[in-house]
Amino acid sequence: MSPAPDVTVVIPIHNESGYLPEAVPKLLVDLAAVPAMVEVILAENGSTDGTARIAADLADAHERLRVLSLPEPNYGAAMRAGFLAATGNWVVNFDIDYFSGRFLREGLEMSEHADLILASKRIAGSEDRRGRLRRIGTAGFNVLLRLLFRSKVTDTHGMKMIRKTAVDAVVPFVVSTLDLFDTELVLRAERAGYRIREVPVVVEELRDARSSFLGRVPRTLLGILRIRWRLWWDR
Repeated sequence: MSPAPDVTVVIPIHNESGYLPEAVPKLLVDLAAVPAMVEVILAENGSTDGTARIAADLADAHERLRVLSLPEPNYGAAMRAGFLAATGNWVVNFDIDYFSGRFLREGLEMSEHADLILASKRIAGSEDRRGRLRRIGTAGFNVLLRLLFRSKVTDTHGMKMIRKTAVDAVVPFVVSTLDLFDTELVLRAERAGYRIREVPVVVEELRDARSSFLGRVPRTLLGILRIRWRLWWDR
């Protein structure tokens, strides 16, 4: 039996048949430099191309890579399933086109003093190379979180690393899926008093965004209001 991993990396994937064979080897090389035992969960969700088959073939070839499959395309639901299936002491969320072994190394170095570590695009030392509209959207989203939730974090979307005990305590209460699972997760962890640290990051898109930024705005605003109601009701 293989030893239990120190870290589980969860990566939601959907219709990535053309990108997965190139991205996974790069990911595994990056993670090989991390001084920890790392497993990777590819949380496939509702793909209609060959993504599920390719992911399964990759998992057969790599001992520390496994696949979950969900029937419906839902990023947040895939992240939730992967988080709950994780066996590492720490759970990390990456995207297949946005990952960093350096972030994981930095997180492990501060792990004794934090329960949740966020890669923030908005703190000093970060460099956000995305388009102007997406940068403005991130800033506006953070203003909403500060106004509606009095949140002190600067960025809830992107790479994050959370202690598994916190995952088990918080994730079962997270209702949001789609784009806002991680936002509700961070807000609930913050309200529960978990220790949160943010680290700077360089963000450069490796490919064009796969969904319309403006198309997500109405759904995001409605989702934020729903989270506000849930947290008020829970309190």
